[in-house]
Parts: sequence; C-alpha cells; structure tokens
Amino acid sequence: MEKRVLVLNLDHSPVAVVPVHKAIVLCLLEKANVLTTYDLLFIRTVSRSFEYPAVIRLAHYKSIPFRGVLLNRANLFRRDKGECQYCGSKRHLTIDHIVPKSKGGKTNWTNLITACNRCNVNKGDKTPEQAGLILRSEPFKPSLSYFLAEYAERQAEEWLPFLPSRVIG
Repeated sequence: MEKRVLVLNLDHSPVAVVPVHKAIVLCLLEKANVLTTYDLLFIRTVSRSFEYPAVIRLAHYKSIPFRGVLLNRANLFRRDKGECQYCGSKRHLTIDHIVPKSKGGKTNWTNLITACNRCNVNKGDKTPEQAGLILRSEPFKPSLSYFLAEYAERQAEEWLPFLPSRVIG
C-alpha cells in the first residue's frame, strides 16, 4: 500500500492528505518543503532517487475555508471505533439517535451513535435513560485533526509531532 503524505499550511495547520507523487511535484515546483520523510523508503527514477516525504509544508499560506468533518455513516463508525456505544459489540451495527427523532432529536454528531441491532431494538423509541441503557462514551463532533491523528497512529507515526494529540471538537 502506498503511504500518504500530510500537507500542512504555512502555519502548520493540516490542509490535506495527498499521494506521494503530488507531494513530490509540489516540492519540485518549490510550492512546498519536506519537513520529514518515511524511514528507509525512496522514490526512484531512472536518474534520481528521492526520499519518500511524510509531511510537507506549503511555501505560501493558503486560505482554505473549513468545511468540517462530513457527518456520514463511515465517519460515525470511525469516531465510535466500530463498537456499539451501549454494549461494546462490534457486530450488526446500526446508527441510533440518542434522543429519538420522534421526541425532537436532531441528526447531528452529538445525537448520533453506533449501536448494535439488539440494543437499538431494545431502546426503541425511548431515550437511553428510559430504556435503562448507559452510553460507553459521550458523542462528540470530531475535528479533521482527530481523524488525521487516528490515521497517523495506525499508518504514519511520522505525522504525530505535527498534529495535536487526539483533539476532540
């Protein structure tokens, strides 16, 4: 699997994650500088060898409007680590509104969790308190840095010094 490259703005805020070829082009065009590389990985051409960049920083500040993390099924499952937020099961997961929509519950990061089918059916059209269920963790709206740190912990330790540690919010 090809390693990805973290792109930071001039102020060191995360901007994007790009394939290595895009990162190398940005560096060759002097639009970015390499801050750190992956150990023992190289990109070889016929005449040259390049260290494999892990983190690059843009040479000029780019104003990028923040759109937030998209609320979708995949990101919700990632935030909740693929576990039922009532019993911890990793099987037959669904999405549950903590406060049911019929009782005025909104579809947002702080009212949605992953729940196994059994817990979701048992809860029904009630709040967790009414159903006698306890949430294992408080739902929150994750930041881009939160997901980048999660990826870095699994795939790219070289990114960790450039990311806030598991920022929530």
